[in-house]
Amino acid sequence: MSLKNILVAFNGSEGSLSALRYAAALANDDTHVTVLLAHSGHDVINTRGMWVPDRAREIIAQASSDFLDEIEARFNSVKDDLSLGDRLHFRRETGRVDAIVSETARAFDLVVIGQDLPSEGVDEHVFLHPDRIALVSGRPVLIVPQGHDAKATHSHAVLAWDGGRAAARALSDALDLLEDQGRVTVLSVGETNAPRPSEELMTHLARHGITADREKIPATPGPARALIAYCREKDPCLLVMGAYEHSKFREDFLGGMTARVFKRTPIPVLLSH
Repeated sequence: MSLKNILVAFNGSEGSLSALRYAAALANDDTHVTVLLAHSGHDVINTRGMWVPDRAREIIAQASSDFLDEIEARFNSVKDDLSLGDRLHFRRETGRVDAIVSETARAFDLVVIGQDLPSEGVDEHVFLHPDRIALVSGRPVLIVPQGHDAKATHSHAVLAWDGGRAAARALSDALDLLEDQGRVTVLSVGETNAPRPSEELMTHLARHGITADREKIPATPGPARALIAYCREKDPCLLVMGAYEHSKFREDFLGGMTARVFKRTPIPVLLSH
């Protein structure tokens, strides 16, 4: 596997701890893992205004510092168990969270993010949107469910394939992971005929040492639900899929697959755009 430089977007949640452990499990002896705590400011008012008392500024600054220190403490509580030594790095950055992660990610092989939902109470100042990061960063984003066992043995990976540009990009970005796994199901959802290219895709996978088979499932009661149900039943180690083959506005407006799948799939999902 040629992953040498992995970025973990860390916000102290249970999902981000699972993401950190997953990234460590992917690492080889020469792989570096950088843990990034991106956070926005906690100001509810403009604390730089001349009318704001110095004591109020101090209280707000201290509360923000304590909050971030608690998140870093969660990282420190598990870092020794990861066995990465000096190949594990930690940093904080302030600004727009998704923008910081997206811009930083461009100098990494892969971004690993935990599966956090708004209902789970993650502070909005450190909340991550993996689909937006996949859309903007230009890098593959791997989303890990809470509590996922990074060392569990599974039988195969799944490639959601519709023949489109985003699916092709996801395949290319995931080849290292798929080669490492060795067996892949190329899954078409709701297609009458196998999407092109068909034979060429199977040949491509075979030339990378990947044993692949094809499977089609009906898109009922909807393509996202069908794909999630398939993953629950077959329990693959990884789902690889393209993100936002149509525009994000169109998917948000009409109800697309990308967000529905990564928020609900019980296995890690690699998104690429």
